[in-house]
Amino acid sequence: MPRAETTRAARLEARISPAMKQRLEYAASLRGTSLTEFVIQSAHEAATRTIRENEALTLNEEASAAFAELLLNPPPPNRAALAAAKRYKGRLGASLVSR
Repeated sequence: MPRAETTRAARLEARISPAMKQRLEYAASLRGTSLTEFVIQSAHEAATRTIRENEALTLNEEASAAFAELLLNPPPPNRAALAAAKRYKGRLGASLVSR
């Protein structure tokens, strides 16, 4: 299990019931860590899991098939896309000339 950072720069406090503290102490003892290490590691694991779950895009089967179809057979560009490509090529050409 990775150890917590040795340099402490911030403090976190929480008020919990005596029963919750006892439960957390017991869980920490089962892992062979201090209460502080247990709470920090558990919070870190929960934060990592929460971020991963909320940053990943998950598609159902129908949406996944539609996405794959559009990647394999994209529609032709519309006027706005053609104009954006023209502006981009103009800026790209200007930046290559200025070098």
